[in-house]
Amino acid sequence: MWRRYVAIGDSTTEGLDDPDGAGGYRGWADRFAEAVARAQGGLEYANLAIRGRTTARILAEQLPAALDLAPDLCTVVAGMNDVLRPSFDATRIAADVGTMQRALVGQGATVLTFTLPDPVPVMPLARPLRGRIVALNAALRRITADTGATLVDFAAHPVASDPRLWSDDRLHANSAGHERIAAALAYTAGLPGHDDSWTRPLDVLPRRRGHEMLRAELAWTRRHLLPWLGRHLRGRSSGDDRVAKRPVPLPVEPA
Repeated sequence: MWRRYVAIGDSTTEGLDDPDGAGGYRGWADRFAEAVARAQGGLEYANLAIRGRTTARILAEQLPAALDLAPDLCTVVAGMNDVLRPSFDATRIAADVGTMQRALVGQGATVLTFTLPDPVPVMPLARPLRGRIVALNAALRRITADTGATLVDFAAHPVASDPRLWSDDRLHANSAGHERIAAALAYTAGLPGHDDSWTRPLDVLPRRRGHEMLRAELAWTRRHLLPWLGRHLRGRSSGDDRVAKRPVPLPVEPA
């Protein structure tokens, strides 16, 4: 039985884009916490994740706070913001993730992490980044095998790259995607009532016509890509001036 769950990471752990109905975000970490609480009759949960954070910043800023909270269950998910930067170094990123995993495992926590899905089916313009994600996932698999943490290998399951599980910005899961991630974690953690159905593909849909795809790409570029580029050219991050949504462990109210 786990007493306290602490999640650290970036926007996906924070819960973007899974609206909670109250102006914030729910996300897979909240959903996983609820599943654990249901299974064992209670749980304390803190979420220290902040959108836009690189792995190095998560290590420097969130790991010390997480260790102070002494969790016996923790998720460590990082790397996507590093993939988008010119300074990308898969070995260094995985080493930082490994440092976090070892510290938490060494303190007695069960630690879960996961690989990044192939972004190309969701975002065709991300094809140049595919090699980076392949390299990072390989490094994460190697490092996790040595730290005592448990890896959920989303990259090995094509359904993780189904566009219907991703939000309109193509960088974050939608509510259905977050639900699948939480189900994968619950299954991996051995919670009763959970199986590997999260790996099953969605029904096949007809292929879109060329003009429909072009219209969708233009709309996404205008609505999401150009604002993102403009923000980063100004040296800004979506996480500037933000704080963790749940910095203090609180009892979970199972949905």
